[in-house]
Amino acid sequence: MQLQQLAYFVAVAEVRHFTQAAEILRVAQPSLSKQIRALESELNVSLFSRARGNITLTPAGEALLPLAKRILADVDTARLEVQELAGLKRGRVRLGATPSLCGGLLADVLRRFHDAYPGIQLIVEEGGSRDLVRELTRGSLDMALVILPLQGDPPLDTTPILREFLVVASPTGAGPALPEGSLKAAQLPRRSYLRIDDLRNRPLVMFRAGYDLREATISACRAAGFEPRFAVEGGEMDAVLRFVEVGLGVAVVPSMVLAGRPGLRGTPLVLADEEPRRGRHGPGLLRTIALAHRKDVELTHAARAFQDTLQTFLVEAGLAGTLPAGVETLVND
Repeated sequence: MQLQQLAYFVAVAEVRHFTQAAEILRVAQPSLSKQIRALESELNVSLFSRARGNITLTPAGEALLPLAKRILADVDTARLEVQELAGLKRGRVRLGATPSLCGGLLADVLRRFHDAYPGIQLIVEEGGSRDLVRELTRGSLDMALVILPLQGDPPLDTTPILREFLVVASPTGAGPALPEGSLKAAQLPRRSYLRIDDLRNRPLVMFRAGYDLREATISACRAAGFEPRFAVEGGEMDAVLRFVEVGLGVAVVPSMVLAGRPGLRGTPLVLADEEPRRGRHGPGLLRTIALAHRKDVELTHAARAFQDTLQTFLVEAGLAGTLPAGVETLVND
């Protein structure tokens, strides 16, 4: 089995077309087809179903695809690691992060890292925590900022670095005029904090599948004895916040994402049967963010440099009191 054959297989699997895959790889289509047939012959299986020109993966192809992607990603990482030995003048960091962090403190960390290592390529993937865990295990990312605890038992090392408060976002009415009745439906009791039960029978704006916040909100509602009612679901973070602003419903979000949004109010949230926990920002439900990477793969020099930059930034920001609202560092000097 050759790496070239795996690369050809992945390309065809992604576009489901031999000619298009050959064009992307800049190889002759007959050569690509020959290599795919050689791979199938070596494995003694068919990887693609070619019925009437419709290219689909066979069960064997479905099983091979994530493994092939991981092998190719690891080879690429090994190549970059060797190149980096020249003193971090070249290299790459593939980082995953949740939307709350991408829209918050991460930009400042990336700026500091880029200033220190301008030759290192930065690739950032924004997504829900569960999506990022999946991409990490596939080898598509070097590291990711994810939410603890992890679901299942993925082969990842995790280092807790932050705590962030969760709040219920609701419209303040400070933005554009809202349709009659929409603001009332989304308004919540004016208290210093809310319990999960306060969300009973209230329209919720819900994230798409793959967001840890989605599963956490649904699980908390069910634990409180009710099924959440969705006004709209399937959004990314920016869309969810905008839907709340226009009065479609309320949403459970990290407090830091409300900065610079006068049309939204954030009320701390606690579970149905607990007293509010207190942190630097008052009572509220907390979640822990960790820096994660695969156990079976050593971090590259560039990735370790980014980890050091991130941790140094958090220590300094924690001491200076400049972390975003609703965020506490877990990194010690």
